[in-house]
Amino acid sequence: MVELDDKRISRPEGAEPAPAVVNRPNTPLLSTQDGAAKRVSSAVFGEEVAIHGRQGDFALIRHQHDHYVGWSKLDHLGAMPQQSFTHWVSSPMGHAYVEADLKSAPKTSLFLGSRLIITDTKDDYNFMEGVGWIHKAQISALGVYHSDPCDVALRFLGSPYLWGGRDAFGLDCSALTQLSFAACGTSLPRDSDMQFAWSGVSVENWSEPGALQRNDLIFWRGHVGMMLDEATLLHANGYTMSVSYEPLETAVRRIDEETPYGRPIGAKRISFPDATAPGWLAN
Repeated sequence: MVELDDKRISRPEGAEPAPAVVNRPNTPLLSTQDGAAKRVSSAVFGEEVAIHGRQGDFALIRHQHDHYVGWSKLDHLGAMPQQSFTHWVSSPMGHAYVEADLKSAPKTSLFLGSRLIITDTKDDYNFMEGVGWIHKAQISALGVYHSDPCDVALRFLGSPYLWGGRDAFGLDCSALTQLSFAACGTSLPRDSDMQFAWSGVSVENWSEPGALQRNDLIFWRGHVGMMLDEATLLHANGYTMSVSYEPLETAVRRIDEETPYGRPIGAKRISFPDATAPGWLAN
């Protein structure tokens, strides 16, 4: 049973943490202060972190969205802005341009969940200083959410599987579920075992015909997927190395036969939007 003092999310000991924000399109969270170390998670532009220590070019950070801990490059982090964030990127991926024109040169890429401070508008574009012009179709005001997690997840269809990834360049199974529910106003923890332990309510007799419904999560020991309907599973997986969907029955049989995850251990139904602070964020 996962506990709140799990080293993946527990507050590192040491100096008082310093607040910071991610200043790159994305930054890996690594297991050690080594650029070739295992990626454990990721953070995207404008997300808040707390710096708990520094070694060389790296900072030990704790992601404020889900409390995940890892090492990030120091130059991927910046000071908290003086102004408040106003918008968030509500598409899996978009571009910021030099001019308010889709034919102008792109300055940078932005990923779902990135936070922005919009200071100007022109035609169909919004401007953030230092970032560029972003089309209005790709952002939303803070507090304005999508209405269906599966609809969000389907926009990642075909995106490559990446362990520890958390954006359209590559993501893992629990990142897909976390991002999809976050875009609908509900916070989930980072890893599948945490999501199973701390999120939603159990779907009793989930294996019976008709028990599952759209947006239910089904869990294995080490894997999670989303139900598109009572019989179809959508998941980021290492079999196709992508986000894909397939009959749940097919996935259950293959995962049991070909992986160490065995058979599913249960299913959860999660309310959205859910603005209440989840208990696992209290640690």
